Amino acid sequence: MKVSDFSFQLPDELVAQQPTPERTASRLMVVSRHADEPARHTTFAHLPEFLRAGDLLVVNRTRVVPARMFATRVDGVTFEVFFLRSIDAARFYAWARPGKKLRAGNVLDVAGGGRIACVGRDGHREVRFEVQDETVDALLERCGHVPLPPYIHRGDEGGDRERYQTVYARERGSVAAPTAGLHFDLALLERLRGDGVQIAEITLHVGPGTFQPL
Repeated sequence: MKVSDFSFQLPDELVAQQPTPERTASRLMVVSRHADEPARHTTFAHLPEFLRAGDLLVVNRTRVVPARMFATRVDGVTFEVFFLRSIDAARFYAWARPGKKLRAGNVLDVAGGGRIACVGRDGHREVRFEVQDETVDALLERCGHVPLPPYIHRGDEGGDRERYQTVYARERGSVAAPTAGLHFDLALLERLRGDGVQIAEITLHVGPGTFQPL
């Protein structure tokens, strides 16, 4: 298998930069298991037409963390700090860019208020930080930005904090949304339950690898 097998041209004008006003208005392509049947193009609102009573729908209730922060060192160098996971209430691992300019002992002022200190580096990319005067969770909620996918060529906006969550998001821990689930709304889920479709919840946090190229 070659990495080039996964290459294809996707024109920029076909990549939506804003979500649809209604979640269920998103496009849906239905592909049959039978090779002689063409794919059908419809919208997510029509999903119940393709499920039957007794079918099982599994949804991921992970919740996205506002994982991106911007912070400045005393000499004016600005860093993008991408939260990966907590070590404890006051310390966390992150990617930092430009990482080569960051040294253990550096203290950064976070845009929006607060300070973080570089404690050291684990491996090539992961940097350990310590939050000063508050918890990691509090700092992220106050100063963090939604980590939109790289094919979204705009900064995050106020409404993205909830729009980039599924309606059933519960367990905090992902740095990216399980994007297929963004198209459900509560009314559609109730309709599926009313049609006899079983719905099971799992928690599978989405890690930073989702942003990495093959």
